[in-house]
Amino acid sequence: MTSRIPRDSRLRLVRPRPLAAAPRAVNQRRPRRAAPRPPEGTPAPAELARMARSGLAGAVRVARWADAALGPGRNGATADGKATLSEATARQAAAELRLGVAQVRADWDTARLAGLVEVHGDNARPGWRLRAWDRDDSAVLRGWVALFDAWSLACPEPGDQEAAAVAEVVSAMPQVLSFLQLSAGPVPVEQLLDLLRQRVTELRTARCEVPYDAQPAVPAAEPASLAGPAEASALAPLLDWALRALASVGALTYGDGQATLTPLGSWAVWVKLEQICVAAQSPAGNIEQAAEDMLRGCAQLRPNAARAEYRAWLAARPVGSAVTELLGAARGEDALLRGLAFEALRVVGAPAEPDVRAVLDEPALRPYALLWLAEHDGVDPEDAHEVLTREEATWLWVDTAAAVADHGEAPMLVRHLEAALQPTVPALLDEVRAVGHPRTVQVLVALAAAHPDPALAKAVRRAAFQVHTGGS
Repeated sequence: MTSRIPRDSRLRLVRPRPLAAAPRAVNQRRPRRAAPRPPEGTPAPAELARMARSGLAGAVRVARWADAALGPGRNGATADGKATLSEATARQAAAELRLGVAQVRADWDTARLAGLVEVHGDNARPGWRLRAWDRDDSAVLRGWVALFDAWSLACPEPGDQEAAAVAEVVSAMPQVLSFLQLSAGPVPVEQLLDLLRQRVTELRTARCEVPYDAQPAVPAAEPASLAGPAEASALAPLLDWALRALASVGALTYGDGQATLTPLGSWAVWVKLEQICVAAQSPAGNIEQAAEDMLRGCAQLRPNAARAEYRAWLAARPVGSAVTELLGAARGEDALLRGLAFEALRVVGAPAEPDVRAVLDEPALRPYALLWLAEHDGVDPEDAHEVLTREEATWLWVDTAAAVADHGEAPMLVRHLEAALQPTVPALLDEVRAVGHPRTVQVLVALAAAHPDPALAKAVRRAAFQVHTGGS
């Protein structure tokens, strides 16, 4: 029996859709419901942020050193445009910080995965989270969650394991983590191994594939699965790798034959389970909020309702200051707010044109500004994407994917592939790697975890690892 997915189309994208429509898909939500409360015993956000700051102290130290030592006009942070520190830079950081070179490199990688530093070619610059680190608990927690999401890049995977098996374990770990979260205490590794074995069997059954190590003669009463001791032995090193990687990012403790989620890890798993349950603010509250909070409230509304909120919010303040505030929100880290800010600027219309033209030199805002100006000049929104270069369109695809990964559901992220200009996944991955978006790794990790096709997920995970390590 073979997979129901045709083999000759595994790595081919469907017909492209205009990119202008992609950001609008993120705020088409299900009916709202009250935001759930964290499980009893979950530390307060301020305490969770304190834990995250403590765990990421080394990464913050290296990021701040890079901000001071590798700023404009100084030597590049990386070698040959790769994301890894050059040898000279790593030695310089080690000497000035009084650390080992290996520790500097490890902290640098952690800083990148947590969004504390962004690398563009040979240049490194501080991420938005680093600027807000000491004053904004939410920025700290989102940085730690970004690191948690990229746990599979935190430790090298076992070299003697098949890539397909690694991908299956990565896909199965959310269920293992959910079990740990519900257990609220230590769980024996043997129990986790049994759960992992069951989940991998379910994944293979869903694909209608025979296990690669199944024996020719299997009794009818015992379906081919991963239930035998040989298969358990095959999965054990992969579970060990996954638990060590999760422990290295501070999501759990692992030792003495058992694993336990840390308070941060338990909270993050709960957030992942409940992230679609964010309640929108009331209309009156949205109108009275600052631009960023207003946009967050409108993110839960359908497009027409959101536009009504934008109009009410704009009517309550001078146009000039409103446009400035919206562009300030667009410069933040949240890609969803960036797209929504320009939707609100569409409601402003002509008075916003000078300010929108003024941001064309800002790489993060340029694609959005070009689309806004094209539509303002009368171009049909369905055709406005044609004003973007291929690189700008790819950057916008990654940025929109980041918004979906942060705020949407897994199927929505898979469907976002339809908005790519590239005809095949390999072509898309090549251009995504080259465009240098700071969220590339996180987007690819999320897409690989969400996609049901193991061949495509494997290719995307490999691309994420290459971006993370600076490989080709």
